[in-house]
Amino acid sequence: MLAATRWVRREAAELGLDASRLAVGGDSAGGNLAAVAAIAARDAGDLPIVFQLLIYPATDMRRGHPSHQSNGQGYLLTSDTMTYFHDHYITDPKHDLDWRASPLLHTDLSGLPPALVITAGYDPLRDEGLAYAEALTAAGNRANYVCFERQIHGFVTMGKVLDEANTAVALCATELHRAFSAA
Repeated sequence: MLAATRWVRREAAELGLDASRLAVGGDSAGGNLAAVAAIAARDAGDLPIVFQLLIYPATDMRRGHPSHQSNGQGYLLTSDTMTYFHDHYITDPKHDLDWRASPLLHTDLSGLPPALVITAGYDPLRDEGLAYAEALTAAGNRANYVCFERQIHGFVTMGKVLDEANTAVALCATELHRAFSAA
């Protein structure tokens, strides 16, 4: 994700973009990559990321938050599926503690761009998304958190059947517009 963001900045003129106003974002594993890219960009000091859009982000590979138990079966994303994905991505459990896998565990989350963190009430990732938003705020960053209590993992892409998906997308657009206008 960091390499892709650097490419976008380098090719911004060709793409018709403003290279001084970049945002990173993603959902689920993509939210993890976006959070990690924001931290890495801050540490490298070479990318003007002005916003993070994190939709039900995976931020703690240890998978120990209560929502992993309470929402781990019966909904779209299950604990078994998460274990399958995890074990194909991380083969050594000690790597769960690496901030590049678990950005929630980074020792310094200060100085990061503003964030919108969206979660779903019936999602195993709900609690770690909330924990990440709280950690961002505790570190002095602006982080807005919205949980769509009645929804499941992946709902944001279901706009043809779920009105709340359209509400979430509109919220994302509003927050991105606000971040780009402020930059």
